Amino acid sequence: MLKSSVSASQIIKVSDKEPVKSNDLLAVEEPLEIRLGYGDQLRKEKPVSVTMRTPGQDFELVRGFLFTEGIINSSSDVLSMRYCEATKPEEKGNVVRAELSPRVDIDFHKLERHFYTSSSCGVCGKSSIDAVQSKCSMISSNLKVDESVIHKAPNILREAQRIFEHTGGLHAAALFSDRGELVLMSEDVGRHNALDKLIGNIISSDIQSNDHFVLVSGRASFELIQKAVMAGIPILAAVGAPSSLAVQLAKESKMTLLGFVRNDNFNIYCGDQRIITKSNYS
Repeated sequence: MLKSSVSASQIIKVSDKEPVKSNDLLAVEEPLEIRLGYGDQLRKEKPVSVTMRTPGQDFELVRGFLFTEGIINSSSDVLSMRYCEATKPEEKGNVVRAELSPRVDIDFHKLERHFYTSSSCGVCGKSSIDAVQSKCSMISSNLKVDESVIHKAPNILREAQRIFEHTGGLHAAALFSDRGELVLMSEDVGRHNALDKLIGNIISSDIQSNDHFVLVSGRASFELIQKAVMAGIPILAAVGAPSSLAVQLAKESKMTLLGFVRNDNFNIYCGDQRIITKSNYS
């Protein structure tokens, strides 16, 4: 079921002139419940997560979430996905069931913990990093990107954000080639959902994540680094600032992390060997 990503709203614009009534577009925010279909002969169903998201690329969001949280190891672990029909009228299009392969072994104890859903969840930083590293390998990539490519990426992303141009309310995550070509882009009201949508798209394609870099439109939180590490992304660049725990995880995972990528400037927090700067030429 296709749902709109934007909605109309009447507003009053207040400025140094006379207030005027006007129409505006808002980014839609609605809950998405993720349910798992699992088992061999007798299939069972279990709800595992509810996330507030912008409708659009829902199946990619579910696939990316299941992958970055370690529930599935590849796209082939998901046999099919569908919107649940047996729901309340207001839930139509907001409940997705992912049918998992019988070979998928689900640790429901970990699912009940629901991982790290906010920066105030109270999970110890060391245990958070250990949990991520127990599920994935260190980043291994020979990718090198020229600083000029990094400088140009935010403008390319901005031009591609059609919905953002209308609403100003959506985060974006984009996959770029080493030459700065925009390969994939996803948007959502939640930055973590935008990245899950992008990763869900990546693992469903033939794209090799370790040959590309990702740019996110907001700050780089621990959760974004965790998801990028799970997907084997060697370089994550953020328009905003990284958190201390994000930098720590990126360092320990051998990832290159860039922050404040805007206005022809950026900071390298770790992994500078993958960025070709003017000083590298001398």
